[in-house]
Amino acid sequence: MEDHIKRKIKIAGNILFLLYLVVLIYLLFFAEKYGRTFTGREYSYNLVPFKEIKRFWFNRDILGPVAVFTNLAGNVLAFVPFGVVLPVINRHMRGFFQITILSLEFSLMVETIQLIFKVGSFDVDDMFLNTLGGMIGYFIFAACNRLRRKIYG
Repeated sequence: MEDHIKRKIKIAGNILFLLYLVVLIYLLFFAEKYGRTFTGREYSYNLVPFKEIKRFWFNRDILGPVAVFTNLAGNVLAFVPFGVVLPVINRHMRGFFQITILSLEFSLMVETIQLIFKVGSFDVDDMFLNTLGGMIGYFIFAACNRLRRKIYG
């Protein structure tokens, strides 16, 4: 692939990653639709692995499909772009293990900020789902990168 095309892809990737972060920050910290407000909240946290995932799954008839999808699939989907775009914009971030650890660290940072500012809740299940999303994103990147190499050599 020619250098000017690589440069354009990297610039587009940087712009997409920045937009992704802005949208993610809004949804995680400021979207009132998802209960993200700074007033009158108590500290909320879950340190028991799979507790909230089980609760949402076993109570899906009561909670409704939108709530279940938003919590379970939403946490996964929210981090897929992280795993896809980060290896595109940074050549040194192209390992599965690296993306997995960075997804976990970024998720831990987000959950900690939510706990400190009482916006949302600190949830180890969210960290698991977010990390899974980053891993899925990496597999998408790896598949696209392999296809690109086959086509362009």
